[in-house]
Amino acid sequence: MSICFVHPLPYRPDPAAWFSTVRHAPGAILLDSAKPAAERGRFDILSAWPLAVLRAEPEENGEAFLQRLRVALARLGEAQLPDGLDLPFAGGLIGYLSYDFGRRLEHLPSLAADDLHLPDAHLGLYGWALISDHQRETSQLVFHPTLEADERLRLLELFQQPADPRGAPFKLGAPMRPDLSPEQYRLAFERIQAYIAAGDCYQVNQTQRFRAPCHGDPWTAYRALREACPTPFSGYLSLEDGSAILSLSPERFIQVHDHQVETRPIKGTRLRDRDPERDAANGRELLASVKDRAENLMIVDLLRNDLGRTCRIGSVRVPELFALESYPNVHHMVSAVVGELAEGKDCLDLIAGSFPGGSITGAPKIRSMQIIDELEPTRRALYCGSLLYLDVRGHMDSSIAIRSLLVKDGQVSCWGGGAIVADSRWEDEYAESVFKVQVLMDTLIQL
Repeated sequence: MSICFVHPLPYRPDPAAWFSTVRHAPGAILLDSAKPAAERGRFDILSAWPLAVLRAEPEENGEAFLQRLRVALARLGEAQLPDGLDLPFAGGLIGYLSYDFGRRLEHLPSLAADDLHLPDAHLGLYGWALISDHQRETSQLVFHPTLEADERLRLLELFQQPADPRGAPFKLGAPMRPDLSPEQYRLAFERIQAYIAAGDCYQVNQTQRFRAPCHGDPWTAYRALREACPTPFSGYLSLEDGSAILSLSPERFIQVHDHQVETRPIKGTRLRDRDPERDAANGRELLASVKDRAENLMIVDLLRNDLGRTCRIGSVRVPELFALESYPNVHHMVSAVVGELAEGKDCLDLIAGSFPGGSITGAPKIRSMQIIDELEPTRRALYCGSLLYLDVRGHMDSSIAIRSLLVKDGQVSCWGGGAIVADSRWEDEYAESVFKVQVLMDTLIQL
């Protein structure tokens, strides 16, 4: 089997030191573990100049698009890293699936307005990556063996040149405002509770969008947001039309390594407090909350079922239930579901059976998605979709794209939401949808 070429570089703990070299290049993308501030996460992966770009076509169903991804990986060709190297990516696909890609898999109608016009899926096929390992404190260029020698030399020379990590200014034209009034939110909330009472569903994720006019360099915005809210599944994607995706997600969707599968749903949130005693009390209250534990368990059961479609019978289990993870603005309740891919199944089969993540739909999933499409006036676009990589060895990691922003057409958008169940109160849920993204909005208005 072909072996990747690997070239060591000086270790840089801040990925901006490397990414600034290529961020204006076509297809520039950064998957950022936000070290050293974020507790989880280990690797940063960046690349640019994809060999091909794959987008979901207007009438293409989800299965057909995933098969195109499978063919692209096969054409690039399987490769391995040199012995002794434990790195997550050896060439392959990096990009995003929007939440709305899920309707292509579940064949759902499209009622919500598509006013942002973001492709449902966009992945580049990359023949190289710069990977920083913050556990071993290494930075290395990894080249797929099919990448031409002159291209490898060009990239080596490029990354030996210093680059300024700073960007041009970024400014909001006005504070970010919700699309919905509290009254409109309440009416949608009451419709969800009516569906729950009628037995249609028992949990629905209700979301609202916040927007503001903006101008300037989205990279500057990302750098400020990363400092204010470091999370282990962050990312920055440059799109062709000058748009950019800025993600500060704390949530893993699915990881696959050597056929071992893990998903880590978040369900349950409390605000942080500057006073250490009150902050610790908030965390304890979350872990003891019967309501939050019930919401979390609903999604754990849903994800056990989703993974069971693709994993070996008997391999799906829950090694971690109701754990506390803390971030600069919130505490979260997190669980873990694991399994082993069944014989003849791959990561794309896993996506087909699990996307979008159950933690941001509700349960049962398809009926919840139908209700979301009925009651949310606009499509979610990237929000609640996934940033991901999938390499030629079959290794994958992916996020749930919460705490994420889209800068497009002179406007910045972000979304906040939460799970609605039978005993939810609309005032509490409305407040939660705001405080989850308040740190993002406050950071941008201060630039």
